[in-house]
Amino acid sequence: METENFRETIRDSNCIYLIGVAGDSGSGKTTISRAFRQIFGPDLVSHFSMDDYHLLDREARTKRGITPLHPDANNISLFEEHISLLKHGQTIPKPSYNHTTGTFDAPAPFSPTKIVIVEGLHPFSTPKLRKMFDFTCYVDPDEEVKYAWKIARDVGERGYSPEQVSADIRARKPDYEAHVAVQKQYADAILKITPSVYDPSQTRGMYAVSLLQERFENTIKNIVIPLDLFAMTSLAERDFLIGFQSEEQYGRKMGAIRFDGDFRIELIQRLEEAVGEETGVGPISLYAGRDYVTATDAMGLILAWRIINRRIFMACRMPNAEW
Repeated sequence: METENFRETIRDSNCIYLIGVAGDSGSGKTTISRAFRQIFGPDLVSHFSMDDYHLLDREARTKRGITPLHPDANNISLFEEHISLLKHGQTIPKPSYNHTTGTFDAPAPFSPTKIVIVEGLHPFSTPKLRKMFDFTCYVDPDEEVKYAWKIARDVGERGYSPEQVSADIRARKPDYEAHVAVQKQYADAILKITPSVYDPSQTRGMYAVSLLQERFENTIKNIVIPLDLFAMTSLAERDFLIGFQSEEQYGRKMGAIRFDGDFRIELIQRLEEAVGEETGVGPISLYAGRDYVTATDAMGLILAWRIINRRIFMACRMPNAEW
């Protein structure tokens, strides 16, 4: 299949490619889509958080005893309406939730680029939303990892005390399991993140990352992950692991590729070259100047390839489509 000038193909297309990334608060949703955003750049990729569609501010949620993970605390109907408008290439008056103050700022116009990434707690929680998104990913860190990340973020960036964050985590857990985690069954890809076997205490910031997905319906080419035996035996000074296994998830047979540890940059460079050559989006150089990359970095590039592959074979729906 002809894939040259893929950026230009996207730029010239009337199609808006909508990507939904779901997961718990503080689960790493923004981080995991970073490689894809860097490959295509801000002229083609825009993104925002579904947190902007909270229906209640922080004070009102506290008074009602409801968490933002409950659908009733979010304006799902407005979000559906705005996603439909974006899919049709129209500008929306997007709300704005301020995490620092816990209140709402004034809405601002948001015009879709050719690729729009929406991250949040409930992005594909309804049948209507699931029909509108072209690719869906669920980020699923282990509970131990997720809570460590959330405490670091909410204390360091949002001004909470560790005790407040711990209490918030306990209060949110029932709503997370009932209303957020269930979206995994609808995801095209599930990204699991667990403590690394080489860093079980998480002191070095290393993680094992698994990408679960069903067999590709179409692919322009099987991208080969090069295993450089010389680099492994002579150059690598850090531990790493690559594995694969089949898993049953919600009645679906999925393949799970697993990375753990630190990888020589040569592995990523060969992957970057392959993705660039096969899609025409190259040259790609996301991690220049580094000798090693993490499992998260490597998996981010593989997920980017998965998203790109879906877009190449996606038949754009007519602008007058009804959802």
